[in-house]
Amino acid sequence: MLEALFNPASIAVVGASATPGKVGHTIVNNLLRFKFTGRVIPVNPRGGEILGLPVARSIREVNPRPDMVIVSVPAPVAVQTIRECDEMGVGVCVVISAGFKEVGGDGARLEEELKEIVRRGKTRVLGPNCLGVINTANSMNATFANLMLPKGRIAFFSQSGALGVAVLDWAISNNIGFSKFVSLGNKADLNETDFIEYLMNDPETDVILGYIEDVVQGKRFLRVARRCTKKKPIILIKSGGTQAGARAASSHTGALAGSDTAFNAAFKQTGVIRADGVKELFELARLFVYGRLPRGNRILVITNAGGPGIITADHAERAGLELPYLNKTAINRLRKRLPSNASLYNPIDVIGDAGPDRYEAVLEVARAARNIDGIVVILTPQAMTDPEGVAERVISATEKTRIPIVTTFMGGISVESAVQKLRARGIPNYSYPEDAIRAYRSLVGFSMWRKRKAGPQKRFTVDSKRVKQIFKDSVASGRYELGEDEARECLRAYGFNFPRQALAKSPDEAVRLSAEIGFPVVMKVSSPDILHKTDVGGVKVGISSKKEARDAFSEITTSSLRHHPDALIRGVNIYEMVSGGKEVIAGVTYDRTFGHMLMFGLGGIYVEVLKDVSFRVVPVTETDVREMVSEIRSYALLKGTRGERPVDIDGIVETLLRINQMVQDFPEIYELDINPLVVKPEGVWALDARIILQGGK
Repeated sequence: MLEALFNPASIAVVGASATPGKVGHTIVNNLLRFKFTGRVIPVNPRGGEILGLPVARSIREVNPRPDMVIVSVPAPVAVQTIRECDEMGVGVCVVISAGFKEVGGDGARLEEELKEIVRRGKTRVLGPNCLGVINTANSMNATFANLMLPKGRIAFFSQSGALGVAVLDWAISNNIGFSKFVSLGNKADLNETDFIEYLMNDPETDVILGYIEDVVQGKRFLRVARRCTKKKPIILIKSGGTQAGARAASSHTGALAGSDTAFNAAFKQTGVIRADGVKELFELARLFVYGRLPRGNRILVITNAGGPGIITADHAERAGLELPYLNKTAINRLRKRLPSNASLYNPIDVIGDAGPDRYEAVLEVARAARNIDGIVVILTPQAMTDPEGVAERVISATEKTRIPIVTTFMGGISVESAVQKLRARGIPNYSYPEDAIRAYRSLVGFSMWRKRKAGPQKRFTVDSKRVKQIFKDSVASGRYELGEDEARECLRAYGFNFPRQALAKSPDEAVRLSAEIGFPVVMKVSSPDILHKTDVGGVKVGISSKKEARDAFSEITTSSLRHHPDALIRGVNIYEMVSGGKEVIAGVTYDRTFGHMLMFGLGGIYVEVLKDVSFRVVPVTETDVREMVSEIRSYALLKGTRGERPVDIDGIVETLLRINQMVQDFPEIYELDINPLVVKPEGVWALDARIILQGGK
């Protein structure tokens, strides 16, 4: 049906107007003045003629039926028009009309009515409350914008019509070519995933750009985007994801996960590139439409000014790019062609009085170097600089190699004509070194993503029947938050290790059981009503004698009841004390868009302060998990520093994969925390756990 949206043989405009300035007039005029190759049929109850075209009085009069109908009438009439189009068998409708859910009340009701027509019928709908659609290949401007995009290889969809108009204007002024433009509007039917799926196989599109505020079908988005990015880059601006928009959560994992976190995780797992704003969106687009991917992350920087070269090197290193030296043979070749005071290492400084020949010399050597995957050319306009001449040498070098070359011609009027030459040949130029490096790093990341092999999901032998019964009993009793005892039993059924433990119901039992387990021990209140035990004085660590055990039992129960007088106190759990190792946290929370999100990070009581955590959307593979473990800032501590032995990274990975399996087996899990999870050089132990089921939120 999207073929009918982008390549219709005929378009009917319901709400067409003879009055200039009205939306219905502008749409018909755009279709005609930009020379749409298909048939245009204005529809208006008054009949007559509009811009030389005969007017049908109703959509039912149009014969043969149109491939696409553009609807620009008041919302109630628009809904009736969609119903008529569906009955006629029209493939797709573009609903320009506003007055739907964005205004609330009756508008929201009308949008639900429109959705119901779509659900029951076969007509697809773009909008409502949208700007329209453009396809430059057939000169179709089915919008009420005054501009037409230049032809190119970039497709762009936008959830904001106003931003879409601004992008059209910006693209035209910067001579950036597009294949297609789509205004999504309220997304009552067609959404971003539909267009990604279509554009993935569109021979006229090489790069897919988008502005979104949400995703309608999270799981489908993940599947489609992952397939698409193995063929074409997707670069998105995602707004509306700050903590101000995040829901409240009672678990550590939930408190750390907001909407933005979920989208970042989803983008990492699908290869989608996230742009920080419109400027970066099109800076990245310029580079990706260039069509060259680096083999690796090694770059050579060529500059005629030391400062910008150093800035570039700093940003490159922070971005994880390597700046290797050329080999001795290459350096000796450069010595013969560059002045004695030139820096022959990386960055290569050709000195401020450099002409085009010096740049050419370095480019020739760099193109042949096997340890260089990309080149960044920096030029600052000094008195003797020839920017156009250097641009010509860069263009010539680009024609002789497939490795990406990006430029940073700094300045304004002095480099303007040179920059235009570069852009005319598709070579991306950036005003500042940091912009060039940021864009280039995204190119490297995409290249690595294309080569990445995720592998299959791993499954373990577990006792899921035991967990099912625990959940059933808990829900039957009206409890959706499982305390430590029940959570521990569930996790044991999934192969998790816990220290030796026993429940004491009296001070005497506390003394006896502590001695049997062996001092020192840890003591914690056992209560399904107290989830954060440390906060209420419900935890004692390092109990090393019978007297301490007796006193600790009394102090724990007294303090817990003082903070929670109505809590059910089952007793005090006595644990074998696990010493040494590193404390981490593992868990799961539920995101309304993408479903379960797996979390890992530095653990203990400071987790919500330090927030050294990473997330992935379930399901995950072992590759996903190893990446999320390695990306926390404190990963070096886990690998071992200053003579320390590394902890059991494989054990952490297995723990996360077991959680991944558990929440797929039991999607009713809303949040799960294992904090702390103690990791030693050999082995992983869960010390505390809790589970919240759907219905508890």
